[in-house]
Amino acid sequence: MADPWLTIIGIGEDGLAGLSEASRKALAGAETIFGGERHLALAGVTSRGRPWPVPFDAEVVLSCRGRPTAVLASGDPFWHGAGASLAEKLEAGEWIAHSAPSTFSLAAARLGWRLESVVCLGLHAAPFERLVPHLASGARIICLVRDGNAAGDLTKWLSERGWGASAFWTLAALGGPRESIAKHRADSFAGDLAGNLVAVALEARGAQGIPRSSGLADDRFVHDGQITKRPVRALALSALAPRAGERLWDIGAGSGSISVEWALCGGTAVAIEARQDRAVNIRSNAASFGLAHRITVIAGTVPEALAALEVPDAVFVGGGLDAEMFDAVWSRLLPGTRVVAHAVTIETEALLGELHQRHGGELMRVEIAHAGPLGRYRSWETARPVVQWSAVR
Repeated sequence: MADPWLTIIGIGEDGLAGLSEASRKALAGAETIFGGERHLALAGVTSRGRPWPVPFDAEVVLSCRGRPTAVLASGDPFWHGAGASLAEKLEAGEWIAHSAPSTFSLAAARLGWRLESVVCLGLHAAPFERLVPHLASGARIICLVRDGNAAGDLTKWLSERGWGASAFWTLAALGGPRESIAKHRADSFAGDLAGNLVAVALEARGAQGIPRSSGLADDRFVHDGQITKRPVRALALSALAPRAGERLWDIGAGSGSISVEWALCGGTAVAIEARQDRAVNIRSNAASFGLAHRITVIAGTVPEALAALEVPDAVFVGGGLDAEMFDAVWSRLLPGTRVVAHAVTIETEALLGELHQRHGGELMRVEIAHAGPLGRYRSWETARPVVQWSAVR
């Protein structure tokens, strides 16, 4: 289309004065203008304005297809805004966008931070746990939050987890005449910002963040003893070779520790666990690491649990493998899929030996002993040996 029917416009707190000529022209020619009530007020839109439905629904905009239409969003509509939600439903020639500086850009400019080294998160509709993978000493983080009350809740959440010494800024109405910025210490924040649109920034101080090496301590996970122990987990993750954007099937997931560490590397995981109580533990671990949006938990068994799943990039079988399960999994995989399986029983060890002979890969037996007390002395306490088979489909 030579003349797009939809214009997506980013607007700041400075309203019409901050818009480009192209944006103002699009607003003037639009039959219908969608936006939040605040956006419509900033642009001075009255009779032609239609407030967004709550929750957001792109279909109301698509119902105007072919007629001159504009959408108003905060700052950059393609950074935690409505832009991408609309564009993915349209052909390239149907829309055009005019962005304004994002809240993240404005906040970094006010604080003098290098935006390329700052973590930027949208927490207005997400749990504070999304911060967990990013919290580290000295980390600079800018977050969009729901309102002033949420800013206070966030400082309490940080303080309860050992980050109370963090520097904490509240940034309201950035870029407009009502702009206000205040610096606090997280554990002493007592401001009443109820009702204000607020972004917050923090420079993390206090506790230690999550280590970036594979093999997190077992006590970081809720489990009933059914967990791939730290040293063996590190070996499994090394063989699985997680990469950002890849998908894992974690079969017989137990505590979900493999899924958690895979997701910390930027991938997504489907954790399949037959026992309901263990599935509850997996969900708890995913939530506490801020990864509930990256880990899907299925309480079920193979092959039934695989029926509706998208094919994975890697598969981990932590327990319960037998010939029937292997055939059900292997037949679903595309060439190049990485497979890692563990065995602690003689029967499963024998199966892995057969699979190694049939499909190649690497077969490894891991025996680990830890020093423990023996009277007045110490002795080696040997853990049950684990056999690991890793191969590529």
